[in-house]
Amino acid sequence: MNLVLLGPPGAGKGTQAKVLSREFKFLHVSTGDMLREALKEGKEVGRRAKTYMDKGELVPDDIVIDIVIERISQEDAKKGFLLDGFPRNERQANQLDESLARVGKKVEMVLYFKTSSEVSIARLSGRRVCQACRANFHVKNMPPKKSGICDYCGGKLIQRNDDKEKTVKNRLVVYEKETESLIGYYKEKDILQEVSGDLDVDNLFEVIKVLLQKEGLK
Repeated sequence: MNLVLLGPPGAGKGTQAKVLSREFKFLHVSTGDMLREALKEGKEVGRRAKTYMDKGELVPDDIVIDIVIERISQEDAKKGFLLDGFPRNERQANQLDESLARVGKKVEMVLYFKTSSEVSIARLSGRRVCQACRANFHVKNMPPKKSGICDYCGGKLIQRNDDKEKTVKNRLVVYEKETESLIGYYKEKDILQEVSGDLDVDNLFEVIKVLLQKEGLK
């Protein structure tokens, strides 16, 4: 099955993507990771992306989608793929659908993680990152053994600027504006399933697993 995960920052999409990928053997597709991989391997599409990245510009949608299509056409995507955080708007969704159709594929289910702003803010503003090894912690949900110190390398834990409460609130406003029409787009296609991003990891996974099993996945 081919899935798209939608939801605001702090909804837990990345965490669920990892769990679902492990449980159902989906290929977890992260556009950021694939851009870096394409650059590292010197692929033609990676070189095209680099011309924009070197200028500090956003990589155009058509290049990002080319990278996605190339990746999901590989052998390890046979059981399905899982797009986390892409597409971000209706225009990208249209382009993605057209490109998938050309290779005989389509998005079969969209999981929308409807999440309260209070939960998103609490999750993101409590996140801490190691300056040295980039390991992630959370002051409440996954605290380090010693406050402010990384469990793995002893590095200093910091709060990223975009995880500060004021910035998080702005990110949520931008997200809502950008994705409103996207949610409507998938509703019209009758493939949108709404789940609660406020649930903890295990409970949310059980909800999603039931939805997938109804579609015949085991």
